[in-house]
This record gives sequence, C-alpha cells and structure tokens, in this order.
Amino acid sequence: MNISTRLISIVGVTVLLGACSSKTLVESDLGLKGAPDWVNKGTQYLNDQGGRLFHGVGEAPPMGVESLQKSTADNRARTEVARIFTSYMDAVSSDYTAASSGGGAGMSEQAMSQQIKSFTKLNLSGVKIIARWKDKKTNVIYSLAELDHKSVQSMVNTTQTMNGDLKQYIINHGENVFDKMGKE
Repeated sequence: MNISTRLISIVGVTVLLGACSSKTLVESDLGLKGAPDWVNKGTQYLNDQGGRLFHGVGEAPPMGVESLQKSTADNRARTEVARIFTSYMDAVSSDYTAASSGGGAGMSEQAMSQQIKSFTKLNLSGVKIIARWKDKKTNVIYSLAELDHKSVQSMVNTTQTMNGDLKQYIINHGENVFDKMGKE
C-alpha cells in the first residue's frame, strides 16, 4: 500500500468515525433492530428543541383485527403518559407542600390531593398519539403518545377549580420540577 492510499484510508476512517461520534446515540431498553428510537427508548420525560414533553409508549400483540390492535396500543401509550404525569404532579405537590410549609398560604393535604387528581384527569384529555410502528417480524404495533408541558401550563392557567397558590406555584415552578424529574 503506497503512502497516498494509506493517507486516503486514514482520512476516510477519521471522517467516518467523526460522523459516527456526532450522531445521537439512543440507549435502548428493547433493542429492536429497525425500530424507531422512540420504541427502543420507551416512556420518558423528554426535554429537547421540541419542548418539554411527556412521552408514553404502548404496544399490542396481533389480535386478528388491526384497528383493535392499534386502539389497544394507543390506550396503553396514553396510560404510560398518565403514569408519568401522575409522578410529575406528585413531585409538584411535594415541592409545593415543602415551600408552603415555610409560612406561605397553604391548604390541607387532602384538598390539594383532590385538586391534583381532578387536574390530572382533565389534563390527560390533551394526550395525542403522534406515531405508530409495526414490527414486521412479530406484527406487534407500538404507539407513541405525547403530552406537551406547554399544554399543561395552559390548562393550569385556565382551570377554575384549583387553589390560586397551587396554580401560581405550578406556573412558576412546573418547568423546574419537570427538568429535575427528567434527569432522574
């Protein structure tokens, strides 16, 4: 191998390695080859250029009727969003309780818990199915549900049944709680 061929090979390998290292790598839970990243990543908090998002992934095995299979995968994805959104609201509640116990205007834990449960049910109506994928090998259908944190903030602003202090706390600190939970 002459020097020019060797130099071209080294440059080519360096460029390829550079291209690979700049690609975003996804830590996979499922390891399904050929699946979209969201299938392998699973349910998560996502904070990127698209905003602060709650993502839920659901799946359904073959059921004989594809529309039923899609509906099942969609419902399971929405359930995953509900699960992580409930964890988020629990964290907001905990943070609010800690902040208000320092002398601020508080409310009973029971009343706050009821308001958060009501708000959670109301807000989950904003969950959208944004993608589906069918594994050609197994015929399992995966659905991706999304709830945007901006829509959560918007619903907090418009809800009439929430305590004003709690509402203001969510408006002022909700994104910080989201960011904290996304790192856990």
